[in-house]
Amino acid sequence: MQKTTTQLPEIHLVGLKIRTSNKDESNFEKGKMFPCIQKYFHEGIFETIPHRKHPGTTFCVYTDYESDHNGEYTYLIGEEVSSFEQLPEGLEKHTIKPQTYTKFTNGPAPMPRVVKEPWHKIWEMTDEELGGERRYHADFEIYDERAKDHQNVVLDIYIGIKE
Repeated sequence: MQKTTTQLPEIHLVGLKIRTSNKDESNFEKGKMFPCIQKYFHEGIFETIPHRKHPGTTFCVYTDYESDHNGEYTYLIGEEVSSFEQLPEGLEKHTIKPQTYTKFTNGPAPMPRVVKEPWHKIWEMTDEELGGERRYHADFEIYDERAKDHQNVVLDIYIGIKE
């Protein structure tokens, strides 16, 4: 994992949301995320999102944390938008406030290993190893053109840290 620190401005997203926990997601086939991801892609939900800033670049966001990575959180899969106007029924909006992140670039590796293994490492990191204390406001993964080959995915994981 390559690690850098960066600041990002406010990000406006539209997509599908669920409420879950890492405990619930420990069994990939019984969790809520996989069905949400399947619905998003198999039903072409991304194509119905108006005002897409970077069509085809998918955000998977973890937010509204109950506590830390052991508690419940909201998961959103969607795209960045320039406006929340004219949202189709069933889609939800979310705004990530500006914050500082430790960005981890991972891969190439096959799905889902490319995402699962880095998260397990992140959960075990000390604040010093992480680059700061986690904020637990919003963390996310970005899947762009580097994720097209599911056997050789490269993705970025952004972890919000306190300044």
